[in-house]
Amino acid sequence: MTGTVRGGQFPVVTRRGILKTGVAAGAAGLLLPLTAPRVWAKTYPSMGTYPNGVQGKTVFAAAIVPLTGPYAAMGHDERRGFQLAMEHLNNGSQVTEAVPSLKRGGGVLGKKLEFGVADSETHSNPAVQAATRFIDENKAVVTTGAVSSAVAVALEEVGQRKKVICMAATTASNTTTGVSCQRFGFRLMADNYMFAKALAPVLGKYVGRNLKAAYLVPDYVFGTSLYSSLTKAFKAEGWTVATEQLAPLGTTDFTSYLLNIANSGADVMFNETAGADSVTSTKQSIQLGVMKKMKYVIPLFSGFAGKELGPELLGGLYGSQPWYWGMQDTYPLAKYFVVDFEKKFGYNPRFPAAECYNSMIMWADAVERAGTFYPPEIIKALESEYKVDTIAGKVWFRAADHQGVSPVPILQGKTKSEMKGPEDFFKVVDVVPGEQLMEPLGENGCHMPSLTTA
Repeated sequence: MTGTVRGGQFPVVTRRGILKTGVAAGAAGLLLPLTAPRVWAKTYPSMGTYPNGVQGKTVFAAAIVPLTGPYAAMGHDERRGFQLAMEHLNNGSQVTEAVPSLKRGGGVLGKKLEFGVADSETHSNPAVQAATRFIDENKAVVTTGAVSSAVAVALEEVGQRKKVICMAATTASNTTTGVSCQRFGFRLMADNYMFAKALAPVLGKYVGRNLKAAYLVPDYVFGTSLYSSLTKAFKAEGWTVATEQLAPLGTTDFTSYLLNIANSGADVMFNETAGADSVTSTKQSIQLGVMKKMKYVIPLFSGFAGKELGPELLGGLYGSQPWYWGMQDTYPLAKYFVVDFEKKFGYNPRFPAAECYNSMIMWADAVERAGTFYPPEIIKALESEYKVDTIAGKVWFRAADHQGVSPVPILQGKTKSEMKGPEDFFKVVDVVPGEQLMEPLGENGCHMPSLTTA
């Protein structure tokens, strides 16, 4: 079954049927203008989709994102960021003009990018199926996507097995570049350890020290990873744990968990849920009077938290995000990205779009610097810790675990009277450089597989 995402004319793969190669490249208007391929002086052995996937005048990139399920809003934002990255790489932009390797435009290494998008449904199995078919049928040379950390880990495992690079875009779990690190997987977005380490001193200063905290935790790898990181980081502020309430992803009634929190004697509640779950649980927290009994923190604001919750609920609340469009005042290239995104899609980009866009820029830069699509050479370029000027400033990957070194903005929700526009939901309290936040390599559990490990 094929479909067209409104606002971005390209094919979408659903669980009920994956696009066949001919459909993905042609029937949905995906074919792009062609340019002459570059001639490489050096030849390499076959690996993954190399050389079959790069023998023509185009190469194929794939994004697997949640277009349905509790993270759908962020998934659609992510696929728009992916689409804009493809357009900028193919046609040039003010962002790519600022990256020396990408100045000439015209695709990557002289080859235009074709692309496809699949719906992960916020579950690993359909994501794995889609990624596998994109690689087997479309000869994808790179995959990206996620939102769900469990899906991101699964996609990186596919990349390792198939020997195709996976640029995991939106995923915060420490495991992505920790115990589940992969030689063919890279994650630019800050992880939970980094978010917690950036957030703790700010809350210690503005909320208080030596407090008791209650945690509403989504019961899967992202939530448990964030809980572990927060409790560790806040020990330095003298905070202790009053209760940990684990709720399944997609919960619609949080009453029992919230009542336990309300009766826990906590001074502060951390609501770790994201997407639709965050909206539901926050509104139910209001109804049950939780916010009247204790301070309320959303440690990782969802991409659309401002729009979904509004200033009445968010005003004064602290949290973080990996990127915020208001950072365009700090990073010049972010202005170009925000303008182009808003012009095309009618709203300011959220962090899933930014993370996917930035990840593809980093991949393209590495390919150009490597001078080939041969995966081991691209991996070497990504592992070189070369700093690329992006919409989040200069960022790079740590060689040993492929974790992105990128800044973390600390945000506070604005009240309605503080807002200067319809999407001006947050003030940037601080932007903490990524190099100050990295988890020590000996503690994150990464044992990097070899290039040949399945």
